[in-house]
Parts: sequence; structure tokens; C-alpha cells
Amino acid sequence: MDAVSKPALAFESAFTRRSIIASYFLVIFLALPLWWKTTSIERQALPVSRVYAATGRELAFPIHVALDTRNCEVGTDTIVQEVRHHVENNGEFKQNGLSVEVSSATATANDYQVVLRPGTRDPIVDGRKVTVEVAPEHAGVAALQLADTLATLLTPYTSLRSSQAERVVTYSPRYRLAFTLLNEDAAAGNAALSWDVQNALAAQLSPLLERLSVLHNFTIESQVQYHGPLAFEPRALQVGEQIEHGLTPGDLTVFVNSAEWTLSSSVSNDPVLHFVAFIPSSKHSPLRIVDSNGLPTSSNAFILPQWGGIIIHNPQSTGIVPTLAGRPLDTIFATFRQQLSALLGVPELPPHVHARTRGVAGVTDWQLDALVRRRAAENAASAQDTLQSIVRLVAQIEDMPVGEDVKGDVQDALAALDQAYSTAPSSSTEALTFASKAQSVASRAFFNPGMLALLYFPTEHKWAVYAPLFASVTAPLLASLIREVLAWKKERKAKARGPQPVDSQRPKAE
Repeated sequence: MDAVSKPALAFESAFTRRSIIASYFLVIFLALPLWWKTTSIERQALPVSRVYAATGRELAFPIHVALDTRNCEVGTDTIVQEVRHHVENNGEFKQNGLSVEVSSATATANDYQVVLRPGTRDPIVDGRKVTVEVAPEHAGVAALQLADTLATLLTPYTSLRSSQAERVVTYSPRYRLAFTLLNEDAAAGNAALSWDVQNALAAQLSPLLERLSVLHNFTIESQVQYHGPLAFEPRALQVGEQIEHGLTPGDLTVFVNSAEWTLSSSVSNDPVLHFVAFIPSSKHSPLRIVDSNGLPTSSNAFILPQWGGIIIHNPQSTGIVPTLAGRPLDTIFATFRQQLSALLGVPELPPHVHARTRGVAGVTDWQLDALVRRRAAENAASAQDTLQSIVRLVAQIEDMPVGEDVKGDVQDALAALDQAYSTAPSSSTEALTFASKAQSVASRAFFNPGMLALLYFPTEHKWAVYAPLFASVTAPLLASLIREVLAWKKERKAKARGPQPVDSQRPKAE
């Protein structure tokens, strides 16, 4: 008797099974737009052509020099032509973006004036005017002397030593100046409990800060600390019959004890320049700075590049001083003024050039103009480099998001650069303002949090995350799909062949 086959259940039918498998793929197909929308990265188109078009573009500063030779026997036309010839052959002016025009016309308020007269004294600067004296026997080289004087005054950074350039801080429109009176150990004697900082600032630093207000906005804070130990032991020196203590050049690099000194009391995003008046304790007093040969130097102050300045104050009398004021404090803040000028990049006058009315500010118009031009050129070049870095970075990392804010900052930076280039011929101060804005906005775009999110997350990392998640789901679905496709093909072949004929002959019975 033939075995009776059981009827197939409803959920075991081929139609139901294939419908279930198809529903999975239908859900995946319908979810693809949502997945694409939620995982897609916004990449706004950046103005790449404008960024690269600005490459190598420099600020141009036309300068007019009015030459006055009325008090000199040298012919005006002749000396003007000779000075022009020397200026045109001097490549330092072109390297700094200066186009100098020398004429005998009357000087205006924005022009520089050179007065040539007989004499032997060094050149004297008074405002935008410089008086150059030429000995009668040297009248033939007057044009060369004038051209050299103009080169040293208009391009003072060309001869700046690398060590001096490295200590200059990066430009910022705002700075915070922190002044600290630091006693090594007030309990051990030789300490000042307070200082007349307001009068010292007003007398020594306020004129300089007001002079530099066209470049920076300063915020001032001050404090007094009564315990600031050194992190090392100064070396003892025998100077005559007295025992002194010395700081070697190596000690100066580690002089600041960051672990125990609190030199900044407020919180701000503005760069901070520190100025410390350090009073050594009685066991380390007097404390001197020594050179590489171990001999005391004439100066007791030093600058830490990009950080600030320190002066070591050895009181003339031992003991506790209630208030540090008067001449000793004025001397300290006069040193702070020089250190601040050096850190901000104020150029020094050439050794053979003197200022008629230098004043407390210590910055002439020639120096201030050169500093403004230098900072404007630096900011413009830095903005260009930053924008090019953004473009290269976005092109290199395909999955880096570029939002509307980044695109807007790049466009604003380019617009500010264009304004800097257009205003430089008429006003170097306005060029500095626009160049500083371009650098600030470009830096904001470069460090945008949305861009930094995937800066260190390459494509390989995404595959490493998604592969284990989807492989376990995809493999069974694909296997079921392949199995059903093969079964369907087999059924089609069976139907195509039709029903098989049954053999009607039966075996004969014996």
C-alpha cells in the first residue's frame, strides 16, 4: 500500500515563503532613500578658482617721498634722479611691496619728507620728516646716502635677525597684558608686599599702548604673589668678596616654574603676554644673569619668545618693602616697555638714525608705519595659506563635510582679502583691518567643528564599522534568495517538459 503524503501547511507553500523573502527586500528598497538622506554628507562647493587666483598676490603700498634740497648746494633735479635710480635698483622695496616715488614736490600729510642740508650729524627723525646732513666733501654720494637711509627706515625688517624674528608674537587684534610682582619667598626677606602699578603704567606704558592702538586692543591685569620658588638652584658666584648667584643661559629657558606660579588670573580667549618682576629671596640675593663664560651681564632682564618678559629686581636694601614705587618701579616698567615693543615686532631705528622727540612711547611714525605694513602683509599671506589648506584638505578627504557656514566663511575671507588689496594703496591701516579679518575668518573656517569631525575618520574605518553589522543580515537573505531562484528555475523546467508517459505493459504472471 502506497504511503499517503501529508498535505503542505499554508506557511510552507512556495508562494508564502517567497512572499516573506520579497517583503524583506521591499523594506530594504523602501528604506534606501531614508538611509541615503540620513547618512549623506553635505559638501557645499567652495570657490576654488578664486582661492587659487589669489595665490602669490601681495599688498602694494605706494609711498611718496618729498625731497627738500633748498638748504643744500646740490641741484634738486639731479639729486632726485640719482635717488630714484638707487631706489629702483634696490630690491628690498619690491620684496616688501613698496613702490617708492621720489620727487621735489611739497610734502602732504601722508607723504614722507627728506630734508637734505650740509653738515656731519646723523639723520634725525621728526614725525614723517627725516633730516639728512651731508658733508660738503661728500656731496657726490649724497644720493646714495639718502637711498640707504630710506631703505633702513622703510624696510627695517629686511635686516632683522632670525632670533629677533622668532620672539615676535603672532598677530592678534587683542592682547591681554599680565603684570606680576613675584616674590620668591616673602617669609625669607627681600620682598615687596605691593607695588604702585597704576602710576607706573600711566607713566611708562600708556603712551606706548595708545600709540599701538591702531594695531591692537589691550587689556591689562596685575597681581602680587608672595611665594614663587624656583624649580632649580642658582649657581653660586664669587664676585670680589661678595657671594652672588647666577642664572646661566640654560637656566633662563626653564626659569618660569609653571607648576607653582599662577601668572594669569582671568579667563579669556585673547593671547596673553606675561611681564614678571621677580624679587629673589635673601638666600639667592643678589641674583644675576651670567653669560656662557660665567661672567655677570650688564642686563638683568630677558625675553622668553612668544611668552613675555622677565626682570630680576635685586633691592638695594634687604628686608620687607611695604610698597614698591618710585624710581625702582619706573626702571622696571621702562624695561617692560622695551620688552613689549620687541614682542609686538616694533622695529628699532637704525643705529645711525635718531629721533628728535622720541618720548616715552618710543615709536616714531616711520617705525609705526613699517609695523602696520608688515602686519598687513603677514595677515594677508596667512589668510591665503589657510584658504589654500582648506581647499586641499576638502579635495583630499572626500567624505569631509562642508556646510554653509564653512562656505560662507571662505567667501567672507576672500571678500576681506579683496578689500585689503584695494585699500592698501590708500591706507595701510585699513588694509591691516581687512587682512586681519580675512585671517580670522579663514582660521574659523579651517577649525570648523563640522569639518574636524571626520578629519581623522577615513573611509576604511566606516567599512570596518558597517561590514560586521550588515554582513550577518545580508548573508541569510541572499542565500534564501538564491535558493528560491534555483527552485523556481527547476519548477519551470519541469513544467516545460510536461507530464511523463506511464508504461501500460505489466509483467506477466507465471
